[in-house]
Amino acid sequence: ISGDLVQWADMIFVMEKTHLNKVRAKFADLLTGKKLACLDIKDNYQRMEPALVALLKRRVAKHLSF
Repeated sequence: ISGDLVQWADMIFVMEKTHLNKVRAKFADLLTGKKLACLDIKDNYQRMEPALVALLKRRVAKHLSF
């Protein structure tokens, strides 16, 4: 994640609470007005692993309203 991405985003999802704390600490001045959500998913999956993708879809959907 970068400052440019934080500025661009309306909502930021992280997988673990440690990620949440790191984003808050590093980008505190850029987070005003942003929604930051922790999905409580252990970061022990391979990239694009089907089980991870399914879990992300379920957890992210809870935070989105269409």
